[in-house]
Amino acid sequence: MTDAVKGPASYFPSIEKTYGRPVSEWKALIRASPLTKHMELVSWLKTEHALGHGHANALVAHTLAEDETR
Repeated sequence: MTDAVKGPASYFPSIEKTYGRPVSEWKALIRASPLTKHMELVSWLKTEHALGHGHANALVAHTLAEDETR
């Protein structure tokens, strides 16, 4: 039995279905942005790419957390 995905990654299937792009593309966009602060990136995704707040927040949180561990 597998555990359910928790945290920001739990939004990923919905993000891919809703916006038609794989999460890897969203993460690449976030990493390519000159913005570095969490809420700046969330606002940018919302205004420039029409993501909802929860989806934008999940992508940014997960991407920044990954980058901290690299």
